[in-house]
Amino acid sequence: MNIQNSQFLSDLQIQKQYLNQNKQNQKTTTQSGLSFQDILNQKTEQSQTTENTQTTASELKFSKHAVNRLADRNIELTQDQLDRLKEGTDKAGDKGINDSLVIVDKLAFIVNVPSSTVITAMDQTETNENVFTNIDGAVIA
Repeated sequence: MNIQNSQFLSDLQIQKQYLNQNKQNQKTTTQSGLSFQDILNQKTEQSQTTENTQTTASELKFSKHAVNRLADRNIELTQDQLDRLKEGTDKAGDKGINDSLVIVDKLAFIVNVPSSTVITAMDQTETNENVFTNIDGAVIA
């Protein structure tokens, strides 16, 4: 069936137009002469290299609120404490926890695990009530 004088295309015409095109697609290149696939491959390799070279403590981020709380409460973290905080965050992530209380020494941190972001920090003097809300797990590191 061949429809010639109509505004609609037949199945065969669509098939010829879109599915059976001659493979004349040329590689599209950018101004630098690289194709999209080349750039994608480069970025993927760079991303994998970056992930492998990051240290564990640097993967942990602190929200502005957490930074202010640390400064207000004169809390200074050692590298060992940062490493243990990151390990606690990783353990929470392994258990499927989203928002975790991570206790390191006499310090308590609320951490958003999927983003590895410390939301707030406090020391033992501010945990008088020992009540923590909006968390779904706790880790003692």
